[in-house]
This record gives sequence, structure tokens and C-alpha cells, in this order.
Amino acid sequence: MAELANKRIVLGLTGGIACYKVAEFLRRAQDEGVTVDVVMTDAATRFITPVTMQALSGRPVFLDTWDNRVPNNMAHINLTRGADAIVVAPASTDFLAKLAHGMADDLLSTLCLAKGLCPLLVAPAMNREMWLHPATQRNVALLKSDGVTLLGPAEGDQACGETGSGRMLEPLELLEELIAFFQPKRLAGKRIVVTAGPTSEDIDPVRVITNRSSGKMGYAIARAAREAGADVVLISGPTALPPPFGMPCIAVRSARQMHTAVMNEVQAADIFISVAAVADWHVANASTHKLKKQAGQAPALEFAPNPDILAEVAAMPNGPWCVGFAAETDKLREHAQAKRQRKGVPLLVGNLAQMAMDADDTALVLFDDKGEESLPAQPKLQAARQLVQAIAARLPRADAP
Repeated sequence: MAELANKRIVLGLTGGIACYKVAEFLRRAQDEGVTVDVVMTDAATRFITPVTMQALSGRPVFLDTWDNRVPNNMAHINLTRGADAIVVAPASTDFLAKLAHGMADDLLSTLCLAKGLCPLLVAPAMNREMWLHPATQRNVALLKSDGVTLLGPAEGDQACGETGSGRMLEPLELLEELIAFFQPKRLAGKRIVVTAGPTSEDIDPVRVITNRSSGKMGYAIARAAREAGADVVLISGPTALPPPFGMPCIAVRSARQMHTAVMNEVQAADIFISVAAVADWHVANASTHKLKKQAGQAPALEFAPNPDILAEVAAMPNGPWCVGFAAETDKLREHAQAKRQRKGVPLLVGNLAQMAMDADDTALVLFDDKGEESLPAQPKLQAARQLVQAIAARLPRADAP
């Protein structure tokens, strides 16, 4: 599914070495179905050529306010009419100052003032000292108060050889932010803790007991919750997935480590979504050295129960609204409803483990006091977005008695 199908954006480039990243961003955005009109400042053309951007976009590139290719010579008006967003990347220190103070001395700054209701998103890119300068921070505060959306900046190595804030987001991060911008913000202002992945219980220093959870569903739910406007903390067991963008990710191994992390984070949470496949037991007599194989003999392992994280959070006085998960191999409805009652949670999400493990698609069934609701089989991110909207619809209203 193309995430940006039927969308059109105006992509503005200002002067900065990060222009090279925008070529990749443009290409990846087009893969998601978006149509892109490119506008470049004179300074931007010193870093990447208009020919490159025209070849990538397949559309004319606009450089000059006085462009007679436009029938009425009003590119600053025509380009934004019907556009779904203006994205300025990279946005230089100078350009942020122009925007903040209403200056319009080139095509890009002029169309940003003449944009009407078209949303404006800017991705700052500059040296760390320039980003942290009080004048830049004042300009950023003004832009935010004017309704401009900031994408980043990130921290990291900079072209000048220094390290710090001010680095432009990477192309795929920019794309993820653009996709998120168009998602409904039904969880705005909520703080959500999500657990994901398997847990791993030591037998000895080199052997563990774990499960086949890939973490894909939990990571997708964390992303979908962030897209919906929530402040998200992800607590993850061991997975092969890269850390998700735009949220803290707390890495844990064992169920007991996950329990500690969850209890630390849920104190201030509005919603707790327990997606992780948490081990029910740990090895009570785990060895401190590698167990040696002995012919015809297996080690005698003793098991002890792990904390029931979901039930404990659900029982907290004034605790967060809780969502549980159940991956079953059979009798999904019976087992899921029984688990929901046992854990004491208002919503439990069930699926069949043999369909979901390691897969990119899933079919979820939602169980609550009113019964059940089946969602169609679909990619996990799409399922996660549907689940997040279902959660938003079920949350108790603040004004309810």
C-alpha cells in the first residue's frame, strides 16, 4: 500500500550540504505515491543541481520568482494551491529567520508566506552552534507558535567535523515523519508504554530459553501510537529490528528486567500496551558457567514463575488503561476472553500464533466487554493503526462520571 498515494507536496531546498539527503528522500517519497514539485533557492543550487532534482521528480524545478513558464507568472501562488503540504529540507538558519520574520525575497520564502492553509513542515540543518544560538531558538519558537511543524533536527556527526544537535534527519526518517503528519492525531497528549519482542531466560551464560516473537507487531504499534500524536516509550526484548525512530527504546532481556522497566515507566502513563511475548517462567537453577554435555543425561532444570506484568499494571490504583495480547494456537476466542478476565484488562487483542510469528501480516481480533471485533488480514503497520484508532475510541472520556 502506497502511504502517500494521491498526495502532492512542494519540496523546498535551501543552501546546505544536507541537500544530498533530499535526493534520496524524494525518491523514497515517490515510492509511496506522492507527487513532488521542487523549489530551490540559489544557495541550494550550489550543493545539488536542478537537473538532478528534475530527473528524480519528473517535473520542472522552480528557481525564480519571475518564471514565465507559469502562465500568470505567479508560481508563488500557483504551486501551493491544491498542495497537501510544503516541506522545506534542508531548512538553513537563514531561511528559518526569514520565515519567522515574514521576509519574502525569493520564490521559496514568498510561497511559504502565500501558502494559505497549506501546512508547512521544515527540517532544520545546520552546525550545532548555529542551532543552539539564542536567535535561532527564538525563531524556532516563533515558527512553532505560527503553526509550523519542525521535523528534527537530530544529533550526530556534522559535515563540519563537530558533533551535536542540528543535523538534518535521514531520508527515511524524514519520510516517516511526513507519513506520520497525515495520520489522525487521536492520541495527542497521551503517554503510552508499549512492550515488544520476546524475553530471554538464561540456562547458563551461553544458553537461553526464549520464543519466536519477532517484535514486529509491538514495534508497529509503537510507531502507530506515535503517528497518532502520543508520547511513546518502547520497552523491547531482544529482536533483530532497528530501534524505532522518534521515541526512547529501553532494551531488556529477561522477563524480570522487563518487569522492572515497565514498573518504572507506567507510573506516569495513560495507556499500557503489553505486546511482548513474556516468558511465564525463568530457570531458578541457572548455571554461572557453561553446562557440559554428558552422554545420555540432560540437565535438571528447575523453573520459577516470572512476574505477571500485565496483571500487575492492570491492578494498579489509578493505573494506565491496559491492552493485552494473546497469541494462541487454537480456541482463540475461548482462551483470549479467559485471559482478558484473568488479567483484568478492558481490551485484549488475539491472534493465531502460527499465522503471526515472523510474518509481516496479521489478522487481529479485539475482545472487550461488548464482545469481539475481527480486523482483516493486513500488514502489521496497517493493523497497528487500526488498533490504535480502536483504542482511542474505547478510552474513557475525561468528562465521564
